Amino acid sequence: MTGTFDADVIVIGGGPVGVTALAMLGQRGLTAIGVEKSSDVWPTARAVHFDGEAFRMLQSLGITEKLADTTRPMNSMHIQNEAQEILVSVPTGRFGTQAWPDDLTFHQPDLERVLREAIAELTGIELRCGVTAEGVRNIPGGVEVTTIDRDGAERILRSRWVIASDGARSSVRRSLGIEGDKFGDDADWVVVDGHLKDSPGYEDDMVFICHHTRPAMWVRLPGTRVRMEFMLLDGDDRDEIVTPEAIERISRGVLPAANFTAERQAIYTFRGRIAQRWREGNIFLAGDAAHQAPPCFGQGLCAGIRDIANLVWKLDLVKRGVEDVALLDTYETERKPHARFWVEQAVKAADFLQTLDPEAARRRDAFIRANPAEAAPVSPPLGPGLHDGEANPWAGQLSPQPILADGVRLDELVGLRFALVVDPELYSGADVDLRQQLESGEEVTVIRQTAEVASLLEDLDTRAVLIRPDRHVLGVADSPAEFDRLIRHLPGLAVETVQNA
Repeated sequence: MTGTFDADVIVIGGGPVGVTALAMLGQRGLTAIGVEKSSDVWPTARAVHFDGEAFRMLQSLGITEKLADTTRPMNSMHIQNEAQEILVSVPTGRFGTQAWPDDLTFHQPDLERVLREAIAELTGIELRCGVTAEGVRNIPGGVEVTTIDRDGAERILRSRWVIASDGARSSVRRSLGIEGDKFGDDADWVVVDGHLKDSPGYEDDMVFICHHTRPAMWVRLPGTRVRMEFMLLDGDDRDEIVTPEAIERISRGVLPAANFTAERQAIYTFRGRIAQRWREGNIFLAGDAAHQAPPCFGQGLCAGIRDIANLVWKLDLVKRGVEDVALLDTYETERKPHARFWVEQAVKAADFLQTLDPEAARRRDAFIRANPAEAAPVSPPLGPGLHDGEANPWAGQLSPQPILADGVRLDELVGLRFALVVDPELYSGADVDLRQQLESGEEVTVIRQTAEVASLLEDLDTRAVLIRPDRHVLGVADSPAEFDRLIRHLPGLAVETVQNA
């Protein structure tokens, strides 16, 4: 069967999650074909935010300068009530532990063009636009995908694996009979994107407008672009509510018809869903096909990028025979609990935001005043998988990324490998044969502690840390015995050694 594959991976869906998958696969030398039913980049925005973690994952694609030109760091956020009292204000403009701003906004079509330019330069990677995946089925040793091109021609493609990143209405998920677990109550909202000129808008970059008469949200985007979202109420006329006059009215004059030019007005549904299964044989769900959340924390695209960053390096190790196919089982066990956390947090925030009862709103306001930390949840560790689990508090957590003295970020030194940052004394005391194995291959970069990365070990309060290619901590060690045990997790036990003066 191996000789009949058209590619190692077929990616269904050419949005930002699917194109990120193509880029990361191509970086690792896997071949991939993407199929996207639209003929061009979708002209209007859906996602508008990602965080420092997502930027760090995209850093590996070598497109940070273009991303910086395309994005806008988000500097402030607040939650206000009906009386326009600020219940909590959160500074979001920090240059965070990922060595990038903690929160950024963007115009999705601009982001997608940057990603598509990146894959155009990769060997063995192709995105076929105007092509629809009509059928997907597991076959011995791989997957078969039936496609229909824009001229109606049918073609059969075969690959080792399929990544289905075909959105919330995923046809692949439906064809596999995978149901979704529902979180919270669905609610219809009006979303409006456009250019606001010669009018101030809100001062903060993101505002949760907890008005019990009509909940809303505000986001400032790059340039003159802004987004506002308004909860649809009983009695609203769905045709009238999206007119310029109605938008001016329900925004309370924040988006005046004379100053705001809409690019998109649409009604969509806030919903919380998680697919009950993320894998069927050699078919993997990713992005909105696997999970959907209300946009309250802007984690939708972030979660999709995390899916891809978690899966691609595992596919690479399995394809090269470095790891057993069982490694792929950890994709769902690690990612699903993490995604569920953010769906639950977003649903909880949406419940707060969508309160229409004045008395319930009063109780909500009191709760937020007393619990301001609820406005900024802390991301959890991965679920069970390839890490030390409960052995230490850092296992499964996203690692910090130090910036070295010359301005180089740690990941640029490590590349696509595992990273082992270790105290020289601890490393020199390790078994000689083990060190020889560590220094004989290509899977891991060893960095013997230097002044530039000492802060990483200090932050983790340890003498050695092993970081996976998706930048999550596999485990830490403080003694020779712990170090020996930690190193045994490495695939192939083969690394390139880097020694910095």
